[in-house]
Amino acid sequence: MLAAERHRRIVAEVARQNFVTTDDLTALLGVSRETIRRDLALLEQRGEVSRVHGGATGPQGPVGEEASFSERTGTRTAQKEAIGRAAARLIVPHQTVVIDVGTTALEVARALPADHAGVVATPSLLVAAEVSTRPRVEVLVSGGRLRPGDLACSNAQTVQFFDDLRADAVFVGSGGIAPYGLTDFHLDEVATKRAMLANASRRYVLADSSKLGRTAAHRVCELSGFDALITDGPCPDDVSNALDRAGTSVIGV
Repeated sequence: MLAAERHRRIVAEVARQNFVTTDDLTALLGVSRETIRRDLALLEQRGEVSRVHGGATGPQGPVGEEASFSERTGTRTAQKEAIGRAAARLIVPHQTVVIDVGTTALEVARALPADHAGVVATPSLLVAAEVSTRPRVEVLVSGGRLRPGDLACSNAQTVQFFDDLRADAVFVGSGGIAPYGLTDFHLDEVATKRAMLANASRRYVLADSSKLGRTAAHRVCELSGFDALITDGPCPDDVSNALDRAGTSVIGV
């Protein structure tokens, strides 16, 4: 097969599915992974696809960097509070729950009743400080290297902490939710999120509607890697369809 025909079929397949893996393209076109990688690099240069870990997705603008914590604190406040309240209603007394870092995750902690009893584990010093005001909550902090602003902990110690913790439920923040999966801006925190998700009985992702259809730089997991998305707005059609295929439910607020 000529290179031009391969390129045409790759672009068509990405347009049809929005995300395709390198292995899928290798099987479809009958060429090596190295050939597919070269093809994707060329097509990305042309602006026809965007390469992501494990494959390619449709062309998109630069994902950029996450806004500062102070900027994010002042935006979409009502929506984040509503998501936080909806998440807190899912927490049963005397459970062990994990609450992630970020402005929306902090709203989950704030929404816990003053008399809530149980264990809350977190890599966020802000979440820890908030839930520490509940006298019947046992607070577990992961430790690790501290990121300013969000006061988020991450490193091998953090990952090991969550590898060793079995939680009833986890509430994970997000940089973006797209058909490609759950993504995040901070590479060091991806491994932490994966450990959280791997060791919880119920797995929830928190995302206000500005994050729906958006892709941050680093993939955490596929959409099948969590049980439910808690959000304030309707999902774009491609995201909604991908969530359906993954068997992941959406909890609207």
